[in-house]
Amino acid sequence: MTDSEAGAVRAAAPGRARRGGKRERLVEAAVRVFHEQGVEKTTLADIARAADVPVGNVYYYFKTKDQLVEAAVGAHRDRLAALTGRLEALPGPADRLKALVAGWVEERETAARFGCPFGTLATELDKRDDGPDLAVSEVMRALIDWTAGQFTELGRPDAHALALELVAAYQGMSVLTHTLRDPTIMSTQGERLTSWIDSLTRP
Repeated sequence: MTDSEAGAVRAAAPGRARRGGKRERLVEAAVRVFHEQGVEKTTLADIARAADVPVGNVYYYFKTKDQLVEAAVGAHRDRLAALTGRLEALPGPADRLKALVAGWVEERETAARFGCPFGTLATELDKRDDGPDLAVSEVMRALIDWTAGQFTELGRPDAHALALELVAAYQGMSVLTHTLRDPTIMSTQGERLTSWIDSLTRP
């Protein structure tokens, strides 16, 4: 990977946003705490504490925890849009896909501790049938669709199937990395995915 590609990956990484207003800080904290503790175990007080916002102020912006869940899902959607937008600056679809994988691997220590930030949330919310699960599926579908678009640019008639394979491989290696608390799984599987992408570009 070139220096410019590595820079794009770092710029696209899902790190913490700059501290802004109270609402933005609450949403940022919700994303982080839901990832680390899970939705069910998290209270509004937990999120207020992580955001450094008085708990009484939370209700001015969010009346219920479900509203914060919806905001957190929206934040994941926005982060994905920002990520794919930055990756589009790379010269070709194979470069973008490999940079996507590199970004996942860079988060291996976090994955070992808490799992995939969005995958764990999706798994938890999928057990509900009151709305958030549908919003989560839209975000996951957006990732698959963007990935399929890259494979389409590579001239692959099976672009959608390849996109599913790539995203499924990421979720699988995230689960194993977290379950076994072994970040090297992300590294080795990331190398395999990069080689796989290269193999798809050969005549």
